[in-house]
Amino acid sequence: MDTGKQKARRASATDTGTQMPPRSVDGLRELVIRIGRDEADVSLGGKAHTVLAKLLERPEEVAVRTSTDLAASLDVNASTLTRLSTRLGYAGFADFQSVFRDSLAQRHRHFYSQQAERIVASSKTHAQDATPEVDMVVKLARESIGNVEGFIAQLSPAGLRGAARLLANAKRVRVHGLRQFSALASFVCYGLGMIRTDVALLDAQGLGVAEGLAQLQPGDVVLVTSVAPYTRSVVDAAVAAKDAGIEVIAITDTLASPLVAPARHAFLIPHESSFFSNSMGAYLVFCEGLLNLVAAQLGKRSLQALERRERLITALGIETS
Repeated sequence: MDTGKQKARRASATDTGTQMPPRSVDGLRELVIRIGRDEADVSLGGKAHTVLAKLLERPEEVAVRTSTDLAASLDVNASTLTRLSTRLGYAGFADFQSVFRDSLAQRHRHFYSQQAERIVASSKTHAQDATPEVDMVVKLARESIGNVEGFIAQLSPAGLRGAARLLANAKRVRVHGLRQFSALASFVCYGLGMIRTDVALLDAQGLGVAEGLAQLQPGDVVLVTSVAPYTRSVVDAAVAAKDAGIEVIAITDTLASPLVAPARHAFLIPHESSFFSNSMGAYLVFCEGLLNLVAAQLGKRSLQALERRERLITALGIETS
């Protein structure tokens, strides 16, 4: 909903014949290009132009972070963002930020259909290729490699060490992810269960998240995972766990993720790809690495747990050659 200032500014722009500021992120990107070519009605100094370009590289963060946080990440004053917003024709930073919030909401609303549209368009473009089926698989594989390289570049040794210690030493560990990420949650739960006791999905018995959290005590751990478009109930569970004194570890995508705030340790894994949903490849690779770190932290305890598991598998004749 427009504020009084926003309406007043738009009315003023209409009266004076000046061009309205873009109301979409794509429109802002086009404006940045026109400004750089001296083809726009508005001009910016070199520093302001650079700041705007950097903001457009991180639209999800701009949508949810405060002007103070964004300014600090860009090494500028918050007033710089306010001046930039008004110079572009917006009523202020809040009006400028609303463009990113609206764009983010629209993107999440149509995420899956938009991903599928890209696949259809790509298949038509490459219909005459000699091996279009192989090309599509190769493209996805290369995109997953790029996502892996993306998370490797921002890994924190202290964060990995801290998360591994929590997962190794907590009395109880619960893992929570829904929809597509229920598969990742099950994978992490299975892996942890191989090397330590008292690990389970948060709602393993289908009694509800509240019942699952009620079984935990301060100092226990809940590992949560979700990416844009985020599952609201997973976010709510993370916040409730933190409020109850339970340690939260998050596996998510960006600093703008609502899972970052309640987490003691948050790991950011990209999922950009041409897959019609969120790409899972990099998430599985990261979780394998995290599980290895937990096993190393447990030391002999993990070896003993694996040996006990092997004896039971043999006794029950579960595996066959």
